[in-house]
Amino acid sequence: MELEIESRNVDMTPRWKTEIETRMAGLKERYEDLIHGRVTLTKNRHHKKLDNVAEALVVISLPGRHTLTARKEDKTFEEAIRTAFDAISIEIRKHHEKRGRTEVRTSPIPPLRGVVCKLFPKKEFGFILQEGGGEVYFHKHALHGLTFEQLEDGTEVVFNVTEGKDGPQATTVNPLPAIVPQEPA
Repeated sequence: MELEIESRNVDMTPRWKTEIETRMAGLKERYEDLIHGRVTLTKNRHHKKLDNVAEALVVISLPGRHTLTARKEDKTFEEAIRTAFDAISIEIRKHHEKRGRTEVRTSPIPPLRGVVCKLFPKKEFGFILQEGGGEVYFHKHALHGLTFEQLEDGTEVVFNVTEGKDGPQATTVNPLPAIVPQEPA
C-alpha cells in the first residue's frame, strides 16, 4: 500500500511520522485490500473556538474507487492522530460489513525473535538484533506488555516487522512469552 504523509502550517516530527506509519501498518494488517493512504496534519491557527488546533486527516482508498476519510481535531497532534485512526478504522469496518465482508486476514505470521541490542532513551527508540542476524528499528509506541524503561540490552523479545522508509521496522514488540512447564500426567 502506498502511503503519503504531509503537514501544513507545522513541521512534521519523526515521532508523529512514526506514529502514523505504525497505525497505518496496523490497518493494513487487518485489511489487506487497502490501496492508498494519505495523512495530513494541519495546525489551524485561526480556529473559531481555540487557538492553534491540531488536525489530523486520514484518507484511505479501497478497491472500486471507494474513498473513506476521517478528520479529527484536538489540542495535540498525538491525540488528533489517535482519534482520526480510531475513526477511520470504524469507517473501514462499516464499509466491509456493508459489502458483506469481514476483516480480511491471512493466517497470522509467527512473530520473529530477537534481543534488544541498542537503546536511545532520550529519543525513545532502539534496535533489535533478530535471530539469524540483522537489526530492526523500533519506537516505544510499538511496545506491548512492557515499557521502554523496562528494556535493557539483551532483553529477549518477539516482534512483527514491516519495511519502513529507512529499512526494517518493528510494528509490535512484546516480551518473550514465558514457557510454563507441563506437569507429568
